[in-house]
Amino acid sequence: MLGVRAGRWRRVASQVGRSVAVWAVSTLTMLVLAGILPDFRLQSADGDSATDIAVTAAFGAGAFGLLSALVWPLLVRLLLLVPALVLGLLVFFLNGALLLLALRLNPTEQGDAAPETAVVVAAVMSAVASATGAALAVRDDDAYRRRLYRLADRRRRASPAGPAGHGTVFMQLDGVGHDVLLDAVGRGLMPTVARWLGAEAAPGRRPSHRLTPWRTDWSSQTGASQLGILHGHNHDVPAFRWYEKDRGEVMVCNRPTSAADLQRRAVEATGDGGLLTFDGASRGNLFSGGADEQALVLSIATRRRSRENRSRAGYFAYFSDPANAVRTAMSFVAEVGREIGQSTRARVHKVRPRVGRGGLYPLVRAFATVVERDVVVAAVTGDMLAGRTAVYADLVAYDEVAHHSGPRSRDAAKVLERLDRCLALIENVAEHAPRPYRIVVLSDHGQSPGETFRTRYGLTLGDLVRAGCGLPVPRKARRTHSGAEARAAVRAALRRPVEEGREEYRPADHPSEPIVLASGNLGLVSFPDVGHRMSKEEIDARHPALLTTLANHPGVGFLLVRSEEHGGVVLGPFGAEIPLDELDDNPGPLADFGPGAADVVRRTHSFPHTADIMVNSWYDPAEGEVLAFEEQIGSHGGLGGAQAKPFLLSPLALSAPVEAGAELAGAEHVHRVLRRWLRETHGPQVPLSDPQDRRAA
Repeated sequence: MLGVRAGRWRRVASQVGRSVAVWAVSTLTMLVLAGILPDFRLQSADGDSATDIAVTAAFGAGAFGLLSALVWPLLVRLLLLVPALVLGLLVFFLNGALLLLALRLNPTEQGDAAPETAVVVAAVMSAVASATGAALAVRDDDAYRRRLYRLADRRRRASPAGPAGHGTVFMQLDGVGHDVLLDAVGRGLMPTVARWLGAEAAPGRRPSHRLTPWRTDWSSQTGASQLGILHGHNHDVPAFRWYEKDRGEVMVCNRPTSAADLQRRAVEATGDGGLLTFDGASRGNLFSGGADEQALVLSIATRRRSRENRSRAGYFAYFSDPANAVRTAMSFVAEVGREIGQSTRARVHKVRPRVGRGGLYPLVRAFATVVERDVVVAAVTGDMLAGRTAVYADLVAYDEVAHHSGPRSRDAAKVLERLDRCLALIENVAEHAPRPYRIVVLSDHGQSPGETFRTRYGLTLGDLVRAGCGLPVPRKARRTHSGAEARAAVRAALRRPVEEGREEYRPADHPSEPIVLASGNLGLVSFPDVGHRMSKEEIDARHPALLTTLANHPGVGFLLVRSEEHGGVVLGPFGAEIPLDELDDNPGPLADFGPGAADVVRRTHSFPHTADIMVNSWYDPAEGEVLAFEEQIGSHGGLGGAQAKPFLLSPLALSAPVEAGAELAGAEHVHRVLRRWLRETHGPQVPLSDPQDRRAA
């Protein structure tokens, strides 16, 4: 008993000592700033002694720290209905207001600051206090754990008690291909992953994880992959965006209403909620996976004004700590500046290929690489410290940057370094969690480099389709919208619907004109005035030159159309026409796209909402390049190159994903593997409704 009490007193004394140290450093910081900034003073107009100035600084620093601890969480909760991105930008001004209030509370009334100066002083003091507290806590494991534990305290009280045994954390590095990961490990950019793999970059380390590549479906993008991974069903998701004739609507995977509809369809098809149904948490994803705890999940963002919507709860958990809020806000500003500098350098040096990176893109990038990353990682650490059984989180930073800078660019490499540090933090937190955790890292797709279709040929896919139909083509090619996932996260945070160009998503005033949609290097052509999927014969009768124009264009790799004679055919240049059931013996234009291409094309042909014409861009197997139909120099969504080869990094303590020599093919297959691992670690008991699940188990 005496030992326990002594331990308690030691912890209290340690905590008091750290608080005093932080207060002393904050006081010194305030004194320094008062000497530097002309509009910030700690003395009266008549002047004061050094002792009076020091007392004023000490009182101001103490009052500011106390107000930050007591008032800040209340302010954030009151402002939780404010869009999250706006809240992030308000951080500086709220902190400045607290500093002004702290100075007003000084009984000597000697301190004062201009409002704009108060913002600067508060930001610097919060950053210094945060850095000091973190530095002092590094040597104290109990303090480090308590500091992180605050993030999980609210959820811990509401969380059901999970079963004994290991928990599992699934970290999705959006868009990071298998080969990109290996290259980053080899170059020393990701030391944490290198240590797990026992790579040469981490000599003397025995591997703790295995790295397995897997093959995506034809639609190599987050919507199809994550729906398959989390819900075990991505049938009838032919692309990132597609037109559904029976409903007269365009589905877009990163539109909240579409994401909610896709999730509902998957749950109805499988009969269960998803991978995270039992004691799970979903963070930063398009879909919930059946998790009870959700934050920043797009499929529930449609209820953004409802009290029942917890999609943005992660923002409160993170921004309720003023030090976190200021650090993230400062990093946000720095990232905007970094992007402006990098894009300017690319223009000055005339880097090719290159796409426009102006407008709001610097803000979108900063949101993805700073705000979304920090909030999601904080939510994951909170889930671990709360003892959650299964957590699945998506970090979209690399995907967003690689779209605009290139998959192997220096900009993207810097993002990989920061993502590796996130994994190191999660590994560190696991040591303090109330249960042991196994960390699984995976990606949903890769990215393939290459210039855009519009840049190379001076026209968009839509222009080419209109020319093949004999319709007028605009003199100036219009830009196509990027499908980067981070843009959906920003729009959801701002409560703006994910709606892009009207002409691109709804039937035009002339319904006989085609709707042309782009999903990376995959294009979809639909005729809205025909209620069924048109056949090759019908298309030829209506527009005799269209299929020939598309198939023989040098920027097009192959087409998929329905055939009244053969059921389905792949079309290529020089009159190539291969029935789907003959592709194994004669791949024709699919030959360059590698093994498995025929399988995913046949699967997509079976979807009810496959477009009248599916267009896959040209692909150079020697360079791994494709031509995106969107404004992206790193793209994904179709066949060709690294985009279809993501990775699965799993602990050796778990069973091998597949038997030696077998291929891990398709997102639904990955789902079955993850379910098996959860059962191995005494995780969620998801019903085995599919015979394939029993074989995988």
